[in-house]
Amino acid sequence: MGHYDMGGERRMKRTSLALDERLLEEAVEAIGARTKKEAVEAGLRALIRMKQKEMLRKDLGTFDMDLSLSELEELRSAG
Repeated sequence: MGHYDMGGERRMKRTSLALDERLLEEAVEAIGARTKKEAVEAGLRALIRMKQKEMLRKDLGTFDMDLSLSELEELRSAG
């Protein structure tokens, strides 16, 4: 998933943002990013993944499974 031009190259766009400098530095340190850009992109990717998971859970809904704890653990270890 991503935006690419016709040659398969990733498109970049220069954007100016007013960001909380302490928050940005905390993010850089927390993930060990080499640059602020890397930290911002990692945060955006994480947010997108989180929202996609939420949408998937919402779309799938919930259902009851008639499994014991040991049967569930067996399924998890097999898969």
